[in-house]
Amino acid sequence: MENGVSGEPAGAASAAAGNVVGPEALRIPGSVRLAFAVTGQQGASPMQGVFGDLVWLQDGSSYDARLSLKFLFKTIRSQHSTGQIGATGIEPARFSESRRGEVASHFLRDQGQVMFSNNAPSVPLLPGAQDRLSVVMQLGGMLAGDPARYPAGSRISVQTVGPRDAGVWVFNIEGEEQMTVPAGDYAVRKLTRSPRREFDDKVEIWLAPAMGYLPVRMKLTQPNGDFADMQLRETLPAGPAS
Repeated sequence: MENGVSGEPAGAASAAAGNVVGPEALRIPGSVRLAFAVTGQQGASPMQGVFGDLVWLQDGSSYDARLSLKFLFKTIRSQHSTGQIGATGIEPARFSESRRGEVASHFLRDQGQVMFSNNAPSVPLLPGAQDRLSVVMQLGGMLAGDPARYPAGSRISVQTVGPRDAGVWVFNIEGEEQMTVPAGDYAVRKLTRSPRREFDDKVEIWLAPAMGYLPVRMKLTQPNGDFADMQLRETLPAGPAS
């Protein structure tokens, strides 16, 4: 079966791990910081000495999320998402990605459009749209809100906005399995976005029910074979998203 993330206004998120009650229930995670060990490959060079940090802050009505890859004390890549928490869960307002410079996308809800800072053509904003960072937390919130709705073999379709473009990502959901990461052993549900076109990335996310369906592992594989594999090292109290 296939489930979108659109819905009609109803209810509101609470200040901690917020419940959103609508056509589909969601449970948005409370503020948290996740530290990851990172392995990967860039061209001929393996990633070494890199660690990841995901800071998720929310107060029941707005959120701020930042995912950073760092080497020593230098941030080598980051994603930043800000917006509101509404009737259908996470509602991004701005998403940016920084590597050598920053590129951003803006969710203009009053115009029903997504605009890009690099002057790429705008695209229609679809109901339930997410960005490449918020989608991880939204998917977790959907499974946490009603796990029985997503048996193995089901799919979730989400318009997912990057810093330069947007498209509908289809995540295939697998059954529960056991996984060992540096933080310990977890039962997990795996969600996979498989490439549909030549230049699509493969995205794999493992969500842990015992942690409110937060990610304990995330792996991104590019068409050229480069990849980054982030595995949970520890869970920390949420601090500033810096």
